[in-house]
Amino acid sequence: MKKKGKRRVKKLVSFCLPVIFLLLTLTTSAHAKNVPLISINIGGDGPQETAQSMQILLLLTILSLAPSIIIMMTSFTRISIVLSFVRNGLGLQQTPPNQVLIGLALFLTFFIMSPVISQVNSEAIKPYTQGEITQDEAFSNAMKPIRTFMLKQTNKQEMKLFLSLSKRESVKDYDDIPNEALIPAFILSELKKAFIMGFMILIPFLIIDMIVASTLMSMGMIMLPPIMISLPFKLILFVVVDGWNLVVKTLVTSFT
Repeated sequence: MKKKGKRRVKKLVSFCLPVIFLLLTLTTSAHAKNVPLISINIGGDGPQETAQSMQILLLLTILSLAPSIIIMMTSFTRISIVLSFVRNGLGLQQTPPNQVLIGLALFLTFFIMSPVISQVNSEAIKPYTQGEITQDEAFSNAMKPIRTFMLKQTNKQEMKLFLSLSKRESVKDYDDIPNEALIPAFILSELKKAFIMGFMILIPFLIIDMIVASTLMSMGMIMLPPIMISLPFKLILFVVVDGWNLVVKTLVTSFT
């Protein structure tokens, strides 16, 4: 019976495969005849149309780089690193998941950057869409509040480092600081502050781990992992002190 069943399956497969292959070739050939040709032309009939097409390409490029711009020039870096320190300090691998932490970091970033966003909208986006200012003026007006925010959060050491590397140590005014020196100095300052905050967050969790590990050693429970015992105590401590509110409040007030 088993041999007969195997023979029937082989016959069906040998019959169906050529039929499926034939149908696929017929459908692809039929659709290939009706597929229109698509061509991309950057130029135009005149210089104005060419300039408009180049502006569209520039806009698409900026939209593709928008996530990296948000990460580099806003408060997202510090917030995301501190939240990851909180999860690692608790000893939780995937709780909260990455999507939740990134979403919380994004909404906190929008909350912190809301004055900057409103200023950019009122001074750059609206006048440019209404035709009151040019594209270069809109870019410079949009960069002013962003530069003010970054300058306020940038440490002097990092700023001196990149100014010296760019050979512009003698800067008379903040407006003379180039963006190529300001942005990496701001990112390094954010990393430094995030690691300092993460260190302060990890200290109480480290104390709990040390107490649990020494207690288990004194009781002779060497084979029992201390993480299994310390995790509930960490969670209880974090919930009792209202840890999420404290972390979010500290993050928001650190940018004021």
